[in-house]
Amino acid sequence: MTHSASKKYNCIIVEDEPIAAEILENFVSQDKELNLVGKCADAVYASSLLSIHDVDLIFLDLNLPVIKGFDFLRKIKNPPFVIVTTAYHQYALEGYELDIVDYLMKPIPYSRFLTATGKFKHLMEVEDALLEIADRDHIFISSGKKQIRITLQDIFYIESLREYISIHTKAETFTIKMPISKIEESLNPNLFLRIHKSYIISRSKIEVKSANMIQINGKKLPIGRTYKPLIEF
Repeated sequence: MTHSASKKYNCIIVEDEPIAAEILENFVSQDKELNLVGKCADAVYASSLLSIHDVDLIFLDLNLPVIKGFDFLRKIKNPPFVIVTTAYHQYALEGYELDIVDYLMKPIPYSRFLTATGKFKHLMEVEDALLEIADRDHIFISSGKKQIRITLQDIFYIESLREYISIHTKAETFTIKMPISKIEESLNPNLFLRIHKSYIISRSKIEVKSANMIQINGKKLPIGRTYKPLIEF
């Protein structure tokens, strides 16, 4: 499945009634931010979809063959957000300890679907507010439950260490779990420059530059071959 730029959230539909599944698929297809990566009729197949794809949201029918919806959810480590679809009222209480965004009663009106996906997106934004860009002069980085405010002017450079990045600032170095590409997307290219697969630098902090190296805060950072043609000072 290719991600187009406008599609943000991967979802799957777990529904054993073909008509209900089709209605949901139609609703999902009308939302540019939802990317349907699979639909299936039972929990076993759903588990395999979850192992293949990075799924943000499950539309889950509770009355599934073999394993019931909530039992399936309890077995998943770190389950995605869930919008439950059901023809029965009595399930709402049972899902409280699970990450249930909303309950949709069948037949599902489109307006209710929109309310549910709106709640989901809000939760994703809150949970994913790794990089809240406020006023453009600072970023917020989530570290566990804490939000750390980093002033952009204070950043010397950002270094990638496998799945972590270290943000080197005047005061200290912050290390957080995030791909360097994720933070790169959120930084203003007029202020920051990617010079290497492992380094993003602050343009205003350059002390020395040559064809192969940039020095910042006394540290020499290499310029990557693939980045050379793209670099303009």
